Amino acid sequence: MLSIYFAAADAAEHAESGILGFSPQAFLIQIVTFVLVFALLKKFAFDKIVALLDNRHKVIDDGVRLGRKLEREQEKLDQEAARITREARHEADRIIANGHKEAREILRDAEKAAKRKTDTMLADAEARIHEDAQAAKRKLEKDIVNLVSEATEAIVGEKVDPKKDAEIIEKVIRKRAK
Repeated sequence: MLSIYFAAADAAEHAESGILGFSPQAFLIQIVTFVLVFALLKKFAFDKIVALLDNRHKVIDDGVRLGRKLEREQEKLDQEAARITREARHEADRIIANGHKEAREILRDAEKAAKRKTDTMLADAEARIHEDAQAAKRKLEKDIVNLVSEATEAIVGEKVDPKKDAEIIEKVIRKRAK
């Protein structure tokens, strides 16, 4: 029975709303409700929402402008850094070249000083060798004179005057040296 009641209510409602289901009274209520909700939203929410959206739009635009400005600044900084790096490399190359040049000069000076010192040492050694040879020669001559004197004494059997003995020996040595 309940189903008959709902069917009758649907038929009555259908008769009131017309063939297409349009009810002018319901439509009018919906329009009034829409206008009322729209007015309340406009008064309390839309202005704040629009202000908030405008503020966000402004912040976004400022961010985009700032981002572009920062990109330009970054480009300038990159170019400046590249320029400074190039200059630093050139300066480093120049310093290294100067260091190599100074090192070569120091090495040449050291070689010259070593050569001078070596030449001096060789000259001193030659002088000492010559002096030592002369001293050895004089000592040898003295030893020979003494030996000859002793040999002469042994042969002759008597002591010969040392002065006369030295003259005879020198005479013989000079003859042999020639």
